[in-house]
Amino acid sequence: MGRKIVGGQTFPPFSTKNIHGNDVSVPAEASLWTHVQFRRFAGCPICNLHLQSIIARHQELTEAGIREVVVFHSNDGELLPYQGRFPFDVIGDPTKTLYRKYGVESSISAFLSLKAWAASLKGNLRKDKPRISGLPNGGVAGLPAEFLIASDGTVKAVHYGTHAYDQWSVDELLDLSGSLMAA
Repeated sequence: MGRKIVGGQTFPPFSTKNIHGNDVSVPAEASLWTHVQFRRFAGCPICNLHLQSIIARHQELTEAGIREVVVFHSNDGELLPYQGRFPFDVIGDPTKTLYRKYGVESSISAFLSLKAWAASLKGNLRKDKPRISGLPNGGVAGLPAEFLIASDGTVKAVHYGTHAYDQWSVDELLDLSGSLMAA
């Protein structure tokens, strides 16, 4: 497992392809901020619930100079039916290479939190909920992590989740980027 990333350090860059075969580089020099999220698996109702809030407010995020990049530990074929229409880059990492590189972990605590259970229930009750069958690639114990990275590669903020629904809200992300701009 890689070492956890901390604020102030330079984000170890990566270049890969998104689920549509387009090049993705992190950090992105063309954006003020790159917000990299590490989620769980394709069809995860908890991840889908959170990402729907990102989609609903994607224009606000774009106007704030935030570019979204979301990594899942599923392959492209599994991701396309669920995340194929998202308005931001989605990356499949079924071998968890990027997860290890950035210290993103798995733990049984991923689904032991009441917040995670409530989000799972709410996500499973949605009309547009993903349908999953069998054990997902990479398992169900993945923890989320996210990084807000400046265009020069400096990590401005980091959040390693302690359960499956532990991430920044859109409001927190916008407040965070706004306060960093003012500093």
